[in-house]
Amino acid sequence: MSPHKDVLEDKELVKSMSEKLGFTPEILEVLGELEPEFLTKYNRCNHRLLKDGALPAKVKILMALAVVASKQCEKCVISQMKSALANGATKEEIMETMDVISITSGAPAVAACRDALKLLK
Repeated sequence: MSPHKDVLEDKELVKSMSEKLGFTPEILEVLGELEPEFLTKYNRCNHRLLKDGALPAKVKILMALAVVASKQCEKCVISQMKSALANGATKEEIMETMDVISITSGAPAVAACRDALKLLK
């Protein structure tokens, strides 16, 4: 397999993940450039999150939103918010998730959601 073919496959993987998410997180492009094998591992995990199972994908994404908010990762919150919206989460569902974030993780976690919440306007 030529290195050129690997690059094409990596770009297709990023494209596929981006289509599922509804946008391309910057981290996917960076991972693809730095370590394509990690990108493949990331995709396997992401696939489980974005696929309906015992829990609908939308619910799992809202759970992920709460987790990254608890970690106060603003860029991660924006990414999960975009994914939640792309996967059909309503404003009401997101605001209920914000209640959970507030109750379980407090004001700093809510503050980490500031820019992501602007996506609801």
